[in-house]
Amino acid sequence: MKKIWEIYKKYREGIDYLFWGGAAFVLSMVLFWVFTTDKLGLQWSEVLANNVDWIICVIFAFFTNKIFVFRSKAGSINGLIKEFIEFVIARLFTLVLEDVIIWVLCKKCGWSSDILTLCAKLIGQFVVIVTNYVLSKLWIFRKKKPVGEKVDKEA
Repeated sequence: MKKIWEIYKKYREGIDYLFWGGAAFVLSMVLFWVFTTDKLGLQWSEVLANNVDWIICVIFAFFTNKIFVFRSKAGSINGLIKEFIEFVIARLFTLVLEDVIIWVLCKKCGWSSDILTLCAKLIGQFVVIVTNYVLSKLWIFRKKKPVGEKVDKEA
């Protein structure tokens, strides 16, 4: 058990990102299916469904990433708002990527059955997951140096 804990501590951020990202992924896939399937009577277009599920999942992902993955301390309400705005901007970028993938596969390639529509969403999600992690790690929740801390310069 001690060895498992040591491994977890060493790779905590990646493991937590996979767990919470997995939860967001499942939520996104379920919402997308609910919104697009004819079995529940909604039958929204794939892009509309993707955008509505995105709004719900972005709110979920922001708080889980902030609290559990990157353990970011905004320090103030302004810091929290800044992180949220940066998070949404980064996610908007990946939303466009996913919308394009889904649109091309569903509308241009004819993936119109429930299974193929979900496959298009799945492909889009893989692209989004990797891109979101990189943007979150390097931009939104990066470790900020305290004010006045000197940056090491190599001679």
